[in-house]
Amino acid sequence: MPDSHEPVPAKAASSALPSLLGVFAHPDDESLLAGGVLAQHAAAHARTAVVTMTWAPDSLRAPELADALRALGAGAPRMLGYGDARNERAAPGRPRLVDAPLDEVVAALVQHIRSFRPDIMVTHDALGQLTGHPDHRRTHQAALLAAQDAGLAHLHPEAGEPWQPRAVYCATHPESGVGELGPLLEAVGKAVLAVPDAYATTAVDVTPYLAQKWQAILAHRGEVARERPLPGILARLPGEIRSKVMATEYFTRLTPGPTQGDPTQLSI
Repeated sequence: MPDSHEPVPAKAASSALPSLLGVFAHPDDESLLAGGVLAQHAAAHARTAVVTMTWAPDSLRAPELADALRALGAGAPRMLGYGDARNERAAPGRPRLVDAPLDEVVAALVQHIRSFRPDIMVTHDALGQLTGHPDHRRTHQAALLAAQDAGLAHLHPEAGEPWQPRAVYCATHPESGVGELGPLLEAVGKAVLAVPDAYATTAVDVTPYLAQKWQAILAHRGEVARERPLPGILARLPGEIRSKVMATEYFTRLTPGPTQGDPTQLSI
């Protein structure tokens, strides 16, 4: 299988599942929100990779991210190195993602899209997931713009040959799918935001990949050790309940508006 960091023309792909590029705000978002589908696509020999918007490549969380991506088969970290809106230790001396010029952030993502040439992109939803984190919302905005810009030769010509992903999927939580997560987050003082059920076009059963997904979440050791982050919450749950919480990953398919594709897996 080609290394996930090397651009491979679409005709060279032999997987039954499309290549997949995740674009997420923080280390651990990839594992929590799309760890199952990343493992699923990698198991089918589809090319997979993840761009992480915040935290510096020399930060404490970088090796944790590397271990998580290894567990998911998603290659080496691609870290843009912006600061976290809520943690000044993420990238000292660098602007926070929410403060960086949007054009600059989009251009950086376009370079990764054109280099990797994914069939599908996966990112955060417009709400910023259940907790509405500002970095999640900013990543959503930048990823949608970059997905369109990447296909236009006159935009960001320095970033390489144009490439247009076939679809963008936003990881989300429908109201009926929040389940046990709602009370768990409320118990540590976090918001619980969800979309109407009709907005979630795709529900992927990732039960066969729970071992890889849980291994990836556990790789984020600093977050597992803390009380309020979701990895720490999950680590304190009984295994049966934890598996139930992690077993389904929900998405909204954007091309660029909500459309119904295959309701059980990410498709082009």
